[in-house]
Amino acid sequence: MELAAVGNEDFVLGFKLVGVRKTYVVPDEDLETKITELMEDKDVGVLILHASSMAKVSAVFRNKLIDSPKPVVISVGEEEEEDLRSKVKRAIGVDLYRTG
Repeated sequence: MELAAVGNEDFVLGFKLVGVRKTYVVPDEDLETKITELMEDKDVGVLILHASSMAKVSAVFRNKLIDSPKPVVISVGEEEEEDLRSKVKRAIGVDLYRTG
């Protein structure tokens, strides 16, 4: 299972520097096309988008991303839509933060 990051050059650079191999600099008008392509890639387990990119896709497409069990789509930035904890739980079926 691999991570993939999609967004502008500054956003993607950070992920590239920490070793994420699937990084894609994509203009706003091509976001949905590239994301759809990555959603169909069986190797991608987690798809990372900036919150501003998530806001630029259509509402119907955004709902599809939010509900996707695989890959898990995570938006990072000031406007995160869902708690990371619940996304991890949905992806692997275990609450890693649970004590006891």
